[in-house]
Amino acid sequence: MMASNIGELLIREKLITAEQHKNALEYQKKNELPLVSAIIALGLIRDNDLAQALSRILGFPVIDLEQFEIYPEVISLIDVGVAKKYFLLPIHRIRSFLTLAMVDPTDQQVIDDIRFRTGLNIQPVITAESSFLKAVSKYYGDTDGQKESDLGVELEMIDDGKVNIIEEQAEGYSVTEGEQGAEEAPIINLVNKLFIEAIKRGASDVHFEPYETVFRVRYRIDGILYEMHNLPMKYRNPVISRVKILSNLNIAEKRLPQDGRIKMRAELEKGGRKEVDMRVSSMPTIFGEKIVCRILDREMLKLDMTLLGFEEESLAVFKKAIVAPWGIVLVTGPTGSGKTNTLYSAIANLNSLEKNILTAEDPVEFYFQGVNQVNIREEINFDFPTALRAFLRQDPDIMLVGEMRDPPTVDIAIKAALTGHLVFSTIHTNDAASTIMRLVNMKVESFLIADALLLIVAQRLVRRICKKCIEPDKVPPPALIESGFSPEEAETVQVFRGKGCGQCNNTGYKGRIGLYEVMPITSDIRQLILNQAQSVEIKKKAMEGGMITLRRSGLIKAGKGITSMDEVLRETARDDI
Repeated sequence: MMASNIGELLIREKLITAEQHKNALEYQKKNELPLVSAIIALGLIRDNDLAQALSRILGFPVIDLEQFEIYPEVISLIDVGVAKKYFLLPIHRIRSFLTLAMVDPTDQQVIDDIRFRTGLNIQPVITAESSFLKAVSKYYGDTDGQKESDLGVELEMIDDGKVNIIEEQAEGYSVTEGEQGAEEAPIINLVNKLFIEAIKRGASDVHFEPYETVFRVRYRIDGILYEMHNLPMKYRNPVISRVKILSNLNIAEKRLPQDGRIKMRAELEKGGRKEVDMRVSSMPTIFGEKIVCRILDREMLKLDMTLLGFEEESLAVFKKAIVAPWGIVLVTGPTGSGKTNTLYSAIANLNSLEKNILTAEDPVEFYFQGVNQVNIREEINFDFPTALRAFLRQDPDIMLVGEMRDPPTVDIAIKAALTGHLVFSTIHTNDAASTIMRLVNMKVESFLIADALLLIVAQRLVRRICKKCIEPDKVPPPALIESGFSPEEAETVQVFRGKGCGQCNNTGYKGRIGLYEVMPITSDIRQLILNQAQSVEIKKKAMEGGMITLRRSGLIKAGKGITSMDEVLRETARDDI
């Protein structure tokens, strides 16, 4: 259970005694209930009286949920299992704020957890336990935990194909037909169905997470994690073992992290077939091994640069840089922001019989005909610097380095660029300008940075508004101006939101698109680098030269109805220059 200070609060207000509090804690532990439910169950205070008392103490209003009609798209923000576990209900959403009816609003950890799950700012209100129980039955149904209680019926809806696991052997690939039908082993069937469901929903990751009393399965869809299934604990070890077997991991080793890979062919409905790779990572936790499967679906890889999200001006600058004869092009952004896709699109654009292209990746995510791709294997001391030194003896034209993660890698990449090679790589910084300071902090001389760098691209991914349920969003002009629109733009621009529909699982979003900040290293910026200028000065000079920032890229897309203001504000920072 999450921590709550409601007991101390009620003791201080002399609504219960310390002895009654102790009894309630024992009852809570024995029956696995929230503390507030234990207090009510023991008859220490009536639920309506408790709600009124909490309102008086905390200043939050009390609401009767029977008087509310909650929209389905709001209810869908929180899974039934979470609502029942924490005794809370989402009742209203306006832009980035979610009003949450809670039986116990003193539990800050629960509020933080919901904020993390939804990505929204939480505004608590108080409701009585009896009011909550009626409402949760009304909006989520009477079945106690639909995902938990009847997993077989739920997964039957996606039982429309079969799974073939393509096992990678030393000499190549062999195909093992996946059994299908009633006689199939239940765990094999369950794992296959979970993978098929994830692929059909367009998930990028599948999380298998063991906890003390539940085995949770979550999918990351359009960058957001959703709790999909709460499996009984009896499935934990068999499911984990099955996934480890598929990915050639050591099932006996449960103390150390492991990495593996699955190559899978899923035969879907209507004769559809999809072949995907999965990167598998296992990690020991206090309740067992957690496994994350990253789904690498080639159909989701966009190699056409015009589809990535570049503004027209930014794309022209990017295309000019990637055909330069030598220099370094860096792409920066957090994990999962689409950096690899951007680099792959550049490599695909340059791939030809006249070019010798080599890539060092950790690991290789997608395979390209005509490109020499190398997996980094640090366990045998084959790291990025070693790979780069080997590349320089392979008569390269273009090199891609998965990540500039340490000074030796940066040093060799710069030397390669200064000796006539085009180098692509990624780095982790907040924006394009701060990349310069990151390189300086890695002990790279300013004159080397100025000479070697061609271009820096910062990027983020935001969710696209669902085309089926898009509608105008009423945002007051002062809020638009605060976000970055000019006063003139704020008076005329129309922004949009997704209402939520069956097509987008009531999220209002379907798919993702990139926000791009493209900063060429002009002569002015090169001089600032040599003068060891700060990031803010470099960014200001780049903006004066016409650079579209991440926030501006987001505002342009919000004005075109591609994404929402909520997404832009969530992923970008205001340009206070």
